[in-house]
Amino acid sequence: MAEVGVEGRLLPKQKIERISSNLTALLPFYSGLADILPTETLIWKLKLIKSASAYTNSRLHAVKAEVLVLASDKDHLFPSGEEALRLKKLLPNCMIRIFKDNGHTLLMEDSMNLLTVIKGTRKYRRSKSDDFTKDFLPPSMSEYRYTFNNVFGFLNFASCSSLFSTMENGKIVKGLAGVPDEGPVLLVGNHMLMGMDLSSLCEAFLREKKILVRGVAHPELFWGNFHTSSNVFNFFDLMKVMGAMPVSPKSLLKALSTNSHVLLYPGGAREALHRKGEAYKLFWPNQPEFVRFAAQFGATIVPFGAVGEDDMAKVVFDYYDYMKIPMLNDRIKEVIRSGGVQIRDKAKGEVASQEIFIPGMIPKIPGRFYYLFGKPIKLKGREDLVENRESANEVYLQAKAEVERCIGYLLKKREEDPFRSIINRLIYRTFHAPLHQVPSFKP
Repeated sequence: MAEVGVEGRLLPKQKIERISSNLTALLPFYSGLADILPTETLIWKLKLIKSASAYTNSRLHAVKAEVLVLASDKDHLFPSGEEALRLKKLLPNCMIRIFKDNGHTLLMEDSMNLLTVIKGTRKYRRSKSDDFTKDFLPPSMSEYRYTFNNVFGFLNFASCSSLFSTMENGKIVKGLAGVPDEGPVLLVGNHMLMGMDLSSLCEAFLREKKILVRGVAHPELFWGNFHTSSNVFNFFDLMKVMGAMPVSPKSLLKALSTNSHVLLYPGGAREALHRKGEAYKLFWPNQPEFVRFAAQFGATIVPFGAVGEDDMAKVVFDYYDYMKIPMLNDRIKEVIRSGGVQIRDKAKGEVASQEIFIPGMIPKIPGRFYYLFGKPIKLKGREDLVENRESANEVYLQAKAEVERCIGYLLKKREEDPFRSIINRLIYRTFHAPLHQVPSFKP
């Protein structure tokens, strides 16, 4: 109990001081424990627990409803973690989340937010069916701070993103003024390595425009092996809390119908988990479906480009290298066969390669992320694109070309940024502005 609330990132000396202080505060309670809980009462309670446990175990087979079990890993009174794993095997529709840094009084501890867990595990429903649009509850301020300060804090600090947008007259300005405030808006762009571009982009929209961007992600993160194998409240749960949806025509249409700002990466996992030498290369399918969906609701398409991954890490071991090792080759194929969710299974070529794997990378001294949002493509009044595939394909190619132009522009202009290096930014921030106000190149 003394370790509860002691953050893992503290220095050893600070940890010892916190634990010592907590123990001192608990001593008065321990001295009176014998008066509060006599031996006879304790024995009676243990017998009661034993009988109740036997009664419950005899009826577990009858439970068919969805079950969410929350357990503490540092529960020194009961083996909560082991019991959660046992229930997961016995109950047919059971999901568990084990909290490694919490004690016996899990729901009473400050670090535990029950609503966040319910949202992250998709147990909040407005109806019997699971609807990622209707069931979504916007993140609270505490969830926002935890996500962008604790989870992505170091990445955002190291990358110090610089964002630019294009006004209707074609002028490029610093910030997001060129992106429409009113939805529906469909943001389409390139995915950087490991999706490193996500947090900075979403945080910038919330900070500058007070807009929550709904991103669409690979279904594997929601229903596949990544979803079922983890027993802790993890990064993928947090993505759902922040508005992520599984990529599908249904999800995209529903999000656009609510006038949302939707983030779509047509290249998907193939771009985010690209091979060696493929940085900033687009792997878009030859199907203009997102244009037709956007036209159906009169949405505005905003193409954008993002660069900077090559200043953060270098891919040294990719998918092809994995497949050359027999043991890893067999393991990857087994994971895909045993329940991995496949998308674009009817596509051909590199676009169809959406396997989920972690490339081997060597980190670099951090550079900087740059984003450029191109000129908006307004589709209001263009309902003809829904049926006219040829016209829709022209808009699709226009959006793709704009993304490539944005990438090329940023790769060239970042050479003019005096604060591209983290060393120069650290020196500047010592005497000047906060992170998001560090200057960049002039557009």
